[in-house]
Amino acid sequence: MTPRAAIIGLSGPDLTAEEAALLRARPPAGAILFARNVVEPAQLRRLADDIRGILGATAPILVDQEGGRVARLRPPHWDRFPPAAALEGAPDPAVHANALLLGAACAAAGLDVVCAPVLDLRLPGAHGVIGDRALSADPAEVARIGAAWVAGLQAGGAIPVVKHIPGHGRATADSHHELPRVAAPPRDLDADIAPFRALARSGAWAMTAHVLYEAWDAALPATISRAVIQDIIRGAIGFDGVLVTDDIAMGALAGASNDLADASLAAGCDLVLHCTGRIADTAALLAACPPLSDRAAERMAAARLARDALYGRDPALLRALRDAALDARAAAPPGDDPTARPA
Repeated sequence: MTPRAAIIGLSGPDLTAEEAALLRARPPAGAILFARNVVEPAQLRRLADDIRGILGATAPILVDQEGGRVARLRPPHWDRFPPAAALEGAPDPAVHANALLLGAACAAAGLDVVCAPVLDLRLPGAHGVIGDRALSADPAEVARIGAAWVAGLQAGGAIPVVKHIPGHGRATADSHHELPRVAAPPRDLDADIAPFRALARSGAWAMTAHVLYEAWDAALPATISRAVIQDIIRGAIGFDGVLVTDDIAMGALAGASNDLADASLAAGCDLVLHCTGRIADTAALLAACPPLSDRAAERMAAARLARDALYGRDPALLRALRDAALDARAAAPPGDDPTARPA
C-alpha cells in the first residue's frame, strides 16, 4: 500500500494497539518522535523497530535533535550537545565531529532523520524562539557551519533536515502560537535565503517556515504558498530535495489540519508534518491525506543515497576533537580565536 504523504506524531513511549491498527490501515510515510516518546535506549529502539515493523524498513523516523534547548535525547542516557550558537567560529572539523556524534547517536536509536541544522539567521530584534538555535547573523558563516553540520550528520548515518526554509530569522513572533509576518524588502530576504541556497544540493531535506513574507506573498505563509515554494524555494534557492512542512497543527496556521495538508501539498510540499500524537487527529489527517507522490518518493531515495555516500567515513576520537576545539575557544582571551582559519 502506498503510504500517505504525512509524517505523524505518536502518543507515548510505546506504540498503542490503536496506533498500530491505524498505521496498518492508513500508513503514513513515517513518524516523528518527541520527549514524550523517549525513556531510555532499549525502549526507544524497540519503539523504532515496532514502527518500521508496520511501515517498512526504510520508513523515516524523525527527531528534533539540534543540541542545546532543542533535544529529545538527553542525559543521562545520551550525550549533551551544545547549542548551535556555540559553534559560531568553530573550525569545520569540530562542527563535523559534533554533528557526526549527534547523528550516530540518533541512528543507533533507530532515528534516521534529524531535524537540524537551523539555517535561520540570528538577527537582533527577532523573537527568541530561534535565538541560540541559529548559528550566526552572517549568511556566509551560517552556510559554512551548516555545510559541515549536514555532512557530519550524513557521515553519522542520519539524513539532515535544514530549517526553516526560506528563513525564520526576521520573525518577531513565535510560529508555535501565531503567524509571523515579515515586511522586509527582497534585498534583505536575499540574505536570509543565502545559506539555504548554498546547501540546496547537499542531500538534506528542508522544513518550511510558517512565516508570511509580504514581499513574496502578501496573503499566505510559506508553507501553503505556491508562489513561495515554486518561485523562491524551488526557484531562487534551487532546492529540489524533500520538502516537509513544519507542524501543521501549530498556531501560526489557521484552519483544520486536513485542509492545511491539502493546501501545503498543493503548494508543492512533499510531506505534511502533524505532531500532536492525538489518535483522533491523526486518524482524520491520514483519512484525508493523499498518497505520497512518485516525485516525493524519488527525492526521499536520493536523500538516503546522499547519506550513504558519506556514512562511516570518519576517523576515531571525534568527541576529543570537538571538545578540544570548543574548549580552546572558551579559554581564549577576548578577541583571540585560536581556531580561526587563516585569512
